[in-house]
Amino acid sequence: MKYRLRSPSRPQPAEKELPKSDPRRPLDQLGKYFNRHDLDGLARSFAQHAVLVAPDGVGQDREEIASYYGLFMEAFPDSMCTPQSVTMSRDTVVAEYTLTGTHSGPYLLPGGEFVEATRRPITVRACSVSIVEDGVIVSHRIFYDQLELVAQLGGSVMFRDDEA
Repeated sequence: MKYRLRSPSRPQPAEKELPKSDPRRPLDQLGKYFNRHDLDGLARSFAQHAVLVAPDGVGQDREEIASYYGLFMEAFPDSMCTPQSVTMSRDTVVAEYTLTGTHSGPYLLPGGEFVEATRRPITVRACSVSIVEDGVIVSHRIFYDQLELVAQLGGSVMFRDDEA
């Protein structure tokens, strides 16, 4: 099978903007703002009293959610989110995506400790389930394998011996 490369002079198709009524729109905007590292824009994707639940934290309003993302962006300043698939049912949007970046800043662990920059690259598969009302996200649940991320940073699981 032979493949033809597109001519560089050929115009590329413009990115389609989703209609305001489409529940995928706030998730699409969230991804764009995340990739630009624009926390103000990212925050506007959420309702004022939105809730974010993730393996490593909970945000109970727009400012806490922006802070959650800000901590991640500080730890991975070149982080990018690449959507893999998006599925929608009424006001619920499920997105699968890949996060990539380089660990270049302090990363907050679930127990409250920080891991200093390791300069290691990460590629983490993740999924989110979001509920959208009036064009903004009101509930955002993120799922990813924390062990996968920690292992890529050079960490491992250690169990404490409470009897010592």
